[in-house]
Amino acid sequence: MQIAEILIERKALALDRTFSYLDKDDAIKSIGVRVIVTFNNAKVVGYVTNLKKTNLSEEEINKNSNFIMKNIDEVIDVKPLLSEELLSLAYEIKDYYVSPLISVLQAMLPPSLKPKKSALKKPKIHYATYVHVIDKSEDNLSAKQKEIYRLIAREKEIKMRDLMNHLSIVNTLIKLGKIEKFSKEELRLAKDEIFSVQDKPHLLNEEQKLVVDEFLNSKDMTYLLYGVTGSGKTEVYLHLAKYYLDHGKSVLFLVPEISLTPLMVSYFKKRFAKNVAILHSDLSEAEKYDEYRHIASGEARIVVGARSAIFAPLKNLGLIILDEEHVESYKQDSLPFYHARDVAIMRARRNGAKVLLGSATPSLESFARAYRKVYHLLVLKHRINHINLPKTTIVDSSDPYVYDHKSVILSKVLRNKISQTLARREQVILLLNRRGFASRIECRRCGHVFVCPNCHIPLVYHTLDQMLKCHHCGYVEEKIDYCPDCGYDHLSVLGFGTERLEEEVKKLFPNVRTLRLDKDVATKRGNVSKILKEFFEEKADILIGTQMVAKGHDFAKVTLVGVINADIGLAFSSYRSAESCFELVMQAIGRAGRSKLSGEAVIQTYNPNHYAISCGARQDYDKFYVQEMKVRKVMNNPPFYFQSALYIEMETKDDLYSVAMKLKEMLEEELDAKAIVTFDESEEPLFINGRFRVSLIIKYKDFSKVKPTLVEFLEKLKNRRKVVAFLDVDAL
Repeated sequence: MQIAEILIERKALALDRTFSYLDKDDAIKSIGVRVIVTFNNAKVVGYVTNLKKTNLSEEEINKNSNFIMKNIDEVIDVKPLLSEELLSLAYEIKDYYVSPLISVLQAMLPPSLKPKKSALKKPKIHYATYVHVIDKSEDNLSAKQKEIYRLIAREKEIKMRDLMNHLSIVNTLIKLGKIEKFSKEELRLAKDEIFSVQDKPHLLNEEQKLVVDEFLNSKDMTYLLYGVTGSGKTEVYLHLAKYYLDHGKSVLFLVPEISLTPLMVSYFKKRFAKNVAILHSDLSEAEKYDEYRHIASGEARIVVGARSAIFAPLKNLGLIILDEEHVESYKQDSLPFYHARDVAIMRARRNGAKVLLGSATPSLESFARAYRKVYHLLVLKHRINHINLPKTTIVDSSDPYVYDHKSVILSKVLRNKISQTLARREQVILLLNRRGFASRIECRRCGHVFVCPNCHIPLVYHTLDQMLKCHHCGYVEEKIDYCPDCGYDHLSVLGFGTERLEEEVKKLFPNVRTLRLDKDVATKRGNVSKILKEFFEEKADILIGTQMVAKGHDFAKVTLVGVINADIGLAFSSYRSAESCFELVMQAIGRAGRSKLSGEAVIQTYNPNHYAISCGARQDYDKFYVQEMKVRKVMNNPPFYFQSALYIEMETKDDLYSVAMKLKEMLEEELDAKAIVTFDESEEPLFINGRFRVSLIIKYKDFSKVKPTLVEFLEKLKNRRKVVAFLDVDAL
């Protein structure tokens, strides 16, 4: 008989410890497997962390114990789910990010293998469940139900997996007889190339050769490849990947967003064929399961994927590449709040591997580390074949004369350049980093604004399903044509997003083929790849979208990029707002003129003199870095200080601010002079997963000096009934 130490699937900090269970039949063959146990009168999944043999009988064990030790109900796995390397990594992540170990394990494993009860029902066969509309009447449906009903009706049929965030609503619609489920056989991940890309290596130019040689000949572990847009970073990645494969090593290649994955997958699959596996959130659970097993077996030696692919079970890891390393989506926004860049360095240290961070606009933190020689800096200063950077025009949107009666969205300058580009049969990208049709709806008589009842921010109007939506918490309500306060039926539609921009483009250029790529369009699985493929194959003239169209794409016929309301990001209450704005402008401009055709860009902004706009327009990263670092230093922001956030959550917000202020005072007293603690009382709390959240920001020079206090503080809070607290280490 043996005693098993088991982690319970619940993520609560109060349960971040093991519980002892009896394995009377010695059914568990090793640690690292899942079991089913009874915990608090419920069947839950546990993860075995330790096994101890005992010669004592069950009666003797319970006699000497303070509680009755229960038996394990069922053993799920035969072999450990994680290798020794990944299990060791899990403990390091738990320690650094001060997160429950079970949350780390759940982040590391694919849906079918997660240590949680819901994983046991995840599909491992070739069938998927879909829903479609069977009753065309919307009678007696709430606004939220109508939103989902209309989404399903619009798509004809939609996979249940794509509706998991709305499962309760879907189930209600099924009970009401509005929709029904059906199963359909589904092939596993398609292996066909999405884009017709070059399958043979390009010859490296002298600058690229120097970078590759310097990387391979240096003994440093972490490198930052700073290369202007169009300088050939991808070809450097591919050459390095080949070198490591030829030397018996495996390669992990990360991109920040799914929208960048199809093209990169095509590049790698063309060059390396069956060696490539794919891991990202747009795969079905069955596909993820297949790909994960393909990697774990050692058959796949290259993995291309988004953030969570950092945990891919590659053997003999030699190289980890993070493309567009500056993008915030590399940071997870829920427990365990890890950053893929830092986890990559942890993995590299364990494997004796190297990490390459690549970007045309490196994060200030990474560039500062390269400046201090913590990272090894590699530079590509010129575009391939010395193609010129796009010529850029800045349009001051505060000047009313730059617009006319034809459009208040597209300036006369931008419209003229679009017409000229289309006349040459070339392509255009228009970027507006706000989705939806209008950013707010307001009553012309009394000034009432339709706002989210949870977050108290204006609801965004979406014409696609005639709904008003909160982009923070997901609240929706049906659009009405009158003011709920005064009954007036003339409402002003103010501001605009990608839906409105698309409508405007179609009105001004009626014979032009357009495509739109934003989060709303990307809801349906496969849409991102489909849209990018159509644009890549020149089946459309204009691509309209949010930041999804700004990074990493390489379209030979795109010669004009227009950035609408380029300064939207400057209004965000984040220390990274100027940096994010600069990155978006510079990255967007970089999509133009990447082949033999020269490119140009038009930047429409209300802040033409802001350094984020002017430096972005000139593609001048160095000047932006100097200016922004001055601001960061004055404000005690990263990289001069490290920063973490202590999130305080409560189900009601009445006492949230007073609790947060009291905790701030306690934290300041306990940390003394080791850190700066701030709390912005003026900000409305976020509404997340049924609770209201505010954050205390903690800035410090040395995490090791403040960490014990923060851990002790969380220990004190974890047993408070009404307050939930999480620590986000290195918060953005």
